[in-house]
This record gives sequence, structure tokens and C-alpha cells, in this order.
Amino acid sequence: MTKPIPQINKFMTTSPHTIGSDQTLEQAKKIMHEFSIRHLPVLNAGKIVGIISEKDINFLSSFKEIDLQKEKVEQAMTLDPFMVNADTLLDGICMEMAEKKIGSVLVKDNNKLVGIFTWIDALRAMNELFQTRLK
Repeated sequence: MTKPIPQINKFMTTSPHTIGSDQTLEQAKKIMHEFSIRHLPVLNAGKIVGIISEKDINFLSSFKEIDLQKEKVEQAMTLDPFMVNADTLLDGICMEMAEKKIGSVLVKDNNKLVGIFTWIDALRAMNELFQTRLK
């Protein structure tokens, strides 16, 4: 008997930290450092408008003309982030993340952000599946 493929909501990080699009890159960097995270969903009036990563900020900080204390997140974020519904099956998401080299997926329910699924979450899911289904 085979077990069903789990949904992404079983392995996602719930209630992810977010940042407003009008906040500075320095503020985004501080949040990421404080909570040891690499991705921040970007909101504007409660609506998901993008995502910014630690990699984005590190790249921009390499330019001496860019001041992280002045530049806004909206100027550096990735528009139209990869989003899925909370009941999306895990296998398809992991395949798409691998094929497109996507570091994180935003998870929504009724158009509200409910989670984030990163490659770290994918590795945790893989470990749990190994431990519970393949032992």
C-alpha cells in the first residue's frame, strides 16, 4: 500500500517574517540576520507584492553607490514570486524548485500569506519521509 504525497502545508514554515515594500534594505538585512532566515516575503497594505533574499541584498551591497540605509525593498525585490496554495502536493513543488533553481515558495490560503517553503524545508521534508516511509 502506498501512502499519499503530503501537501506543502505539512512542511512549510508557518507565519513567516515579512517586510513592507517601503522599508529599507538595511531593515530587511537586520530581520534576516536576527531570525537567521534568507528570504522575506514583501507586503504592501497586507498584499504579497514580492520577495527579497539575502543573496539579493548581498549583491546590491557590493555596489558602493548603493546605500542599504536609503534604498527601499521595493526597488530590489523580485516581483511575482512563486506562490502556491497550501494544499499543493509536495512532489510537484520540489521538482519545480529544482528545475527552476527556486530558493523559496510563498504559500497562500484565500490569497493570504500563510507560509514559506524553502529548500531547507524541503530537506527536512525529505528527511522525515526517509525516516517514516523508507525505514
